[in-house]
This record gives sequence, C-alpha cells and structure tokens, in this order.
Amino acid sequence: MGSEGDEKRIIKKPRFLCLHGFRTSAEILKKQVNKWPQSVIEKLDLVFLDAPFPCQGKSDVEGIFDPPYYEWFQFNKEFTEYTNFDECLQYIENYMIKHGPFDGLLGFSQGAILSTALPNLQEKGVALTKVPKVKFLMIIGGAKFRSPSGRQIF
Repeated sequence: MGSEGDEKRIIKKPRFLCLHGFRTSAEILKKQVNKWPQSVIEKLDLVFLDAPFPCQGKSDVEGIFDPPYYEWFQFNKEFTEYTNFDECLQYIENYMIKHGPFDGLLGFSQGAILSTALPNLQEKGVALTKVPKVKFLMIIGGAKFRSPSGRQIF
C-alpha cells in the first residue's frame, strides 16, 4: 500500500497521425482500424487526416465505402515520377504543427509509403523540420519509392 503522498502514475497513450490509402479517406481508414481488437485501440490516441487532394480518378473502394475520396500525391505508371509530393509534405507538417505533437505515424497503402518515407526525410532535414521527431511507425500494406532509374529512393 502506498502512502498519502503517492500519486497515481499517469501513462500517456502514444499519439499517431493516421494516413489513409490512395483514393480513400480518413473516415475509411478509421472504419478499418476500428475492426482491430479493442484492447489495442484503447492503448493508442489515433488522429485521422484526409489527404489534401481530391481523387483524380476512380477509387477502388467505390461501392464499398462512400465518397469523398482523396489522394496524398499522384504518380506515373512506373512509380518513378511524383506530382504534388512537396505540397503533400507541407500539408502534413502544417497539420502536425497545428494539432500535434504526434509520437508516430500509422499509414495504410499510399499513407504507408508516406509514413515510411517521412522519418527518413525528417532525419535529412527535408521534411517535418518544425515538429518533434517521429518515434513510432505502424505500416500497413506499404511499398517503396523508386527513382526514374528504378533505384530505391529512401
């Protein structure tokens, strides 16, 4: 038994910024993650963010999940050229500044690609320079960025 002076130990839940997949949304990722065991979800503080760009084509989840759908960035067929990538990085950093701090990133599909790249870009001083370092990652269904030569970028 503790004495009167003992204080209860407060454990802070790790806070994750959750980045959804290509041509989906924060709401869709939230529905998917909420299927996880409650014992996992209750240990995390999850914040879901919609990507900055409206979907520029047909979403693979049409008919399964309701719109609207969003994209983090666009890419060519070979995944070697990217459009709106810098704007996407700035959008995420601005959100983290306004709504943070965040301990980690959770990413699904295109959001997983970003979540994997961001700590490396942060370490190089290219992205997320105005927010605390990303400490944790949860990656679901990711891939790698490639350069025009086919080499892995990160």
